[in-house]
Amino acid sequence: MPGDALTAGVKNGGLNSRTEIRILLCYLIKTAAPTTIQQLEEALLGEELVNYFEMTAALADLEANGLVEVENDAYTITHKGSVIADTLAEDLPRTVRETAIRGVIRSQIWMKKAAQNLAKVVKTENGFQVECSIADMGQEVFSLTLAMPDELTANAVRKRFVEDGANIYALLLNQLTEPREES
Repeated sequence: MPGDALTAGVKNGGLNSRTEIRILLCYLIKTAAPTTIQQLEEALLGEELVNYFEMTAALADLEANGLVEVENDAYTITHKGSVIADTLAEDLPRTVRETAIRGVIRSQIWMKKAAQNLAKVVKTENGFQVECSIADMGQEVFSLTLAMPDELTANAVRKRFVEDGANIYALLLNQLTEPREES
């Protein structure tokens, strides 16, 4: 049986009604503003709560109806949208709201870490390299290049550095500066 285009990518318990999706978006944008389209996509699509096409159509509806505003690629709620979020958010399943909020917050934290802990994968003759760096106050304070045998491993290392770069830097710095007992 072919899948329904409106429910493609949506797990059981997710939202299929554009009205419910608009309410959820108002709630998310009010609660976690400013929120980018990328953060909303990662949160809602990553958790399989909504369909991509329904989500983008619902966002366009919200903007056209003056419920949200977009500035510098970030959504904020208007007074009208805030009233809708306050009035109708309880009509959505609590698990959907909680999952969506956790997803947006996780995405926002990731983006902040990615801005601090820079890592990119570069293809080389012999495989791949992961170029990692940390900047503080506009100056690079740490950089490290790691050779990786394949793209999958390189992307896993890139992701881990973005998540834990500060801890990796602290551990390395500690190892390099810790006094050693002479033998």
